[in-house]
Amino acid sequence: MSKRIVILGAGESGTGCAVLAQKQGFDVFVSDAGIIKDKYTQELSAAGIAFESGAHTADLILNADEIIKSPGIPDKAEMVKKVIEKGIPIISEIEFANRYTTAKHIAITGTNGKTTTTMLCYHILKKAGFNVGLGGNVGKSYARQVAEDHYDYYVLELSSFQLDNTYHFKPHVSILCNITPDHLDRYNYDLKLYINSKFRICMNQSEEDYFIYCADDPITKEHMKDYKILAQLRPFSFYTEQTSGAYVHEKQFNLLYNLPKTSNQLLTMFINDFALKGIHNSYNSMAAAIAANVLNINKDVIRESLIDFQNVEHRLEYVATVGGVDFINDSKATNVNSTWYALESMDKPVVWIVGGVDKGNDYTALLPLVKEKVKVIVCLGVDNHKIHEAFGKHVDIMLNTSSADEAVLVAKRFSEKGDVVLLSPACASFDLFANYEDRGWQFKAAVKQL
Repeated sequence: MSKRIVILGAGESGTGCAVLAQKQGFDVFVSDAGIIKDKYTQELSAAGIAFESGAHTADLILNADEIIKSPGIPDKAEMVKKVIEKGIPIISEIEFANRYTTAKHIAITGTNGKTTTTMLCYHILKKAGFNVGLGGNVGKSYARQVAEDHYDYYVLELSSFQLDNTYHFKPHVSILCNITPDHLDRYNYDLKLYINSKFRICMNQSEEDYFIYCADDPITKEHMKDYKILAQLRPFSFYTEQTSGAYVHEKQFNLLYNLPKTSNQLLTMFINDFALKGIHNSYNSMAAAIAANVLNINKDVIRESLIDFQNVEHRLEYVATVGGVDFINDSKATNVNSTWYALESMDKPVVWIVGGVDKGNDYTALLPLVKEKVKVIVCLGVDNHKIHEAFGKHVDIMLNTSSADEAVLVAKRFSEKGDVVLLSPACASFDLFANYEDRGWQFKAAVKQL
């Protein structure tokens, strides 16, 4: 009798798992408490995979031998609690798909920067001619690619939620960009539980593997001693010289040989030549360059990739210049730390569009940058009182808007040649938009109508 696999959630991740599970000969059932998108119901139906939409039927779920849970479903969900009570093992897409591939993995996590670092790693590997897939939190389902493609390498962006239900996943290269408090509602408001999730990325690595981390990140540095890390350490720093990994000194990027050799540069270049601007993006570029280096990719390929990379949509994405004013879409900045990085990278006077669903934000960290760089604040949200309280005394003009069109028109009206209009909300989008992508798309559409 076939082992029964039940998949909770039928988005890209869950449907990809169903395709792989069916290929491996399991008795597969997919259950989604929400309404499954048409493209996924059509795919499941065409494949003959049983599923339900809009409900979780206990009798069809609690008879599973193993549950694959989509990362967006919290452990406090009623059906998940029942699964845990019954003792049925719960795994992630990453854990499941990893069983059926011999490919090497470059896995990236972190509170901020992981998407950009992932895309840059993928860009370098593709340019170097690697047979490489892109998955995890971006691109096609990793499980679907394992089922349908034959890649030798995978570059995977992994959130803490995706790492939570991994147990044997062992990347050859792991990258921890940084750790700042985020998603704490999923971790009982205990930062240490969130930190534990992030460090799962290196828990199964051996001495043959590599752990790349930010030597400037205080939480990472403080807690590394709490974990038994067997992988070879490759730090990166913007402020202090390193003997392995990479560092910046006097605006020059230094990538060191894979084997630690003090002052033995494999590659040097000025950070002003990076495609990605700002300190935070220098961190992302260093992390990706180290990953490429430990994979023995030619230094000229690394250099070219750092120069010609085009950033991901909604992350400090240049939209247009209208009347001498630059418009930047950073809608993916849904927390204070992401917006800090965005403001830090601006070198022109800023008209800042901010706001949305506040996630318990503490705006204190942004005050120095706001005082230094922001001339006008345009609030885009239903409830803007916390933003007014935080910054009202520090800028001359603050205005409330309730749509992307209105925000863009107001920002244009109060900007002048040489300014930048920056959409970097520091908040979730669900008060006025379907998601951060929708917010970014509406912003870009409004700019193009100016």
